[in-house]
Amino acid sequence: MSLVPVLLTAALLAAAPADSTPRPLVQGPLVAPVALSLPVTSADTVRPRRKSVTYSDGYATRVTIHKTLSWAMLPLFAVSYASGNQLLEKGSDAPEWAKSIHPLAAGGTAALFGANLVTGSWNLWEGRKDPNGRTRRLVHSALFLAASGGFAYAGSIAEEAEGNGDKRRLHRNVAVGSMSLSTASWLLMLVKN
Repeated sequence: MSLVPVLLTAALLAAAPADSTPRPLVQGPLVAPVALSLPVTSADTVRPRRKSVTYSDGYATRVTIHKTLSWAMLPLFAVSYASGNQLLEKGSDAPEWAKSIHPLAAGGTAALFGANLVTGSWNLWEGRKDPNGRTRRLVHSALFLAASGGFAYAGSIAEEAEGNGDKRRLHRNVAVGSMSLSTASWLLMLVKN
């Protein structure tokens, strides 16, 4: 066996430059490449299951009451607006039907909102652990509560509004804003269901 090929290979390796990679002309620190890796999960890894949410029979009853009352909301708003508009424009000269029906429509709206506040809050609490539609339910609740506050304020200035034109306009604007918020809240739930 001849040592010539081994010596020739050793001589060529010794004569070759240590690194044949071309160097950049820019001076400065060299950044070494970083290896990226994804975490490896074994085939027998168990993913956590979603927890089931169970609703009571009372929940279904409250939903039925809540939805039925919600359908009565828009006709009450129409009557309140029509009679209130007569009172706003004509003041004490408004027709008798407007004077007599406006407080009834406002009282009906207050009763409806009171019942829906109870049924909706109770069901919101019972469904608090259900992730399905949670954001929609919370936005609906926030809009409804804001509208309820607006109606409460409009009712609190109703007596002053009878004799003061500026208060009448404020009463109307707050009530119309509350009607708008509650209608948007209602539509949010209606469209998705």
